[in-house]
Amino acid sequence: MLQSLRDELDGLDRTLLETVRRRLDCCCRIGLHKRDHAIPMMQPHRIGVVQERAAAFAAEHGVSPAFLRALYELIITETCRLEDEIIGVPSTSA
Repeated sequence: MLQSLRDELDGLDRTLLETVRRRLDCCCRIGLHKRDHAIPMMQPHRIGVVQERAAAFAAEHGVSPAFLRALYELIITETCRLEDEIIGVPSTSA
Protein backbone atom coordinates (compact mmCIF):
# COMPACT_ATOMS: atom_id res chain seq x y z
CA MET A 1 0.00 0.00 0.00
CA LEU A 2 2.71 2.49 0.97
CA GLN A 3 4.69 1.77 -2.20
CA SER A 4 1.66 2.30 -4.42
CA LEU A 5 1.02 5.65 -2.71
CA ARG A 6 4.66 6.62 -3.20
CA ASP A 7 4.44 5.59 -6.85
CA GLU A 8 1.35 7.79 -7.22
CA LEU A 9 3.19 10.66 -5.53
CA ASP A 10 6.19 10.19 -7.85
CA GLY A 11 3.88 10.44 -10.86
CA LEU A 12 2.27 13.57 -9.48
CA ASP A 13 5.72 15.07 -8.87
CA ARG A 14 6.72 14.38 -12.49
CA THR A 15 3.53 16.09 -13.67
CA LEU A 16 4.12 19.03 -11.33
CA LEU A 17 7.71 19.50 -12.48
CA GLU A 18 6.75 19.25 -16.15
CA THR A 19 3.99 21.81 -15.58
CA VAL A 20 6.45 24.18 -13.89
CA ARG A 21 8.86 23.74 -16.82
CA ARG A 22 6.06 24.48 -19.31
CA ARG A 23 5.00 27.55 -17.30
CA LEU A 24 8.56 28.91 -17.30
CA ASP A 25 8.81 28.24 -21.03
CA CYS A 26 5.60 30.21 -21.58
CA CYS A 27 6.98 33.03 -19.43
CA CYS A 28 10.10 33.11 -21.62
CA ARG A 29 7.91 33.50 -24.70
CA ILE A 30 6.09 36.33 -22.91
CA GLY A 31 9.48 37.91 -22.17
CA LEU A 32 10.40 37.75 -25.86
CA HIS A 33 7.10 39.40 -26.78
CA LYS A 34 7.63 42.12 -24.18
CA ARG A 35 11.16 42.74 -25.45
CA ASP A 36 10.12 42.83 -29.10
CA HIS A 37 7.23 45.21 -28.39
CA ALA A 38 8.97 47.44 -25.81
CA ILE A 39 6.60 46.37 -23.02
CA PRO A 40 8.01 46.81 -19.50
CA MET A 41 8.93 43.57 -17.78
CA MET A 42 7.22 44.43 -14.50
CA GLN A 43 3.44 44.20 -14.70
CA PRO A 44 2.23 44.63 -11.08
CA HIS A 45 -1.43 44.23 -12.04
CA ARG A 46 -0.72 40.83 -13.60
CA ILE A 47 1.14 39.69 -10.48
CA GLY A 48 -1.90 40.68 -8.44
CA VAL A 49 -4.21 38.69 -10.73
CA VAL A 50 -2.04 35.57 -10.35
CA GLN A 51 -1.86 35.95 -6.57
CA GLU A 52 -5.63 36.51 -6.29
CA ARG A 53 -6.30 33.42 -8.41
CA ALA A 54 -4.05 31.35 -6.12
CA ALA A 55 -5.81 32.73 -3.03
CA ALA A 56 -9.21 31.85 -4.49
CA PHE A 57 -7.97 28.34 -5.30
CA ALA A 58 -6.70 27.96 -1.73
CA ALA A 59 -10.05 29.01 -0.29
CA GLU A 60 -12.03 26.77 -2.64
CA HIS A 61 -9.88 23.67 -2.13
CA GLY A 62 -8.84 23.94 1.51
CA VAL A 63 -5.18 24.57 0.72
CA SER A 64 -3.11 26.82 2.94
CA PRO A 65 -3.19 30.37 1.51
CA ALA A 66 0.23 31.06 3.06
CA PHE A 67 1.68 28.01 1.28
CA LEU A 68 0.31 29.05 -2.11
CA ARG A 69 1.40 32.67 -1.56
CA ALA A 70 4.96 31.47 -0.81
CA LEU A 71 4.91 29.08 -3.77
CA TYR A 72 3.79 31.80 -6.16
CA GLU A 73 6.34 34.24 -4.76
CA LEU A 74 9.03 31.74 -5.78
CA ILE A 75 7.47 31.20 -9.20
CA ILE A 76 7.03 34.94 -9.82
CA THR A 77 10.59 35.68 -8.68
CA GLU A 78 11.97 33.13 -11.14
CA THR A 79 9.72 34.41 -13.90
CA CYS A 80 10.94 37.98 -13.35
CA ARG A 81 14.56 36.78 -13.38
CA LEU A 82 14.04 34.98 -16.70
CA GLU A 83 12.22 37.93 -18.25
CA ASP A 84 14.97 40.30 -17.08
CA GLU A 85 17.54 38.10 -18.84
CA ILE A 86 15.48 37.99 -22.03
CA ILE A 87 14.59 41.67 -22.11
CA GLY A 88 18.23 42.55 -21.49
CA VAL A 89 19.15 40.76 -24.74
CA PRO A 90 18.80 42.80 -27.96
CA SER A 91 15.83 41.88 -30.13
CA THR A 92 16.46 39.71 -33.18
CA SER A 93 13.17 40.66 -34.87
CA ALA A 94 13.34 42.81 -37.98
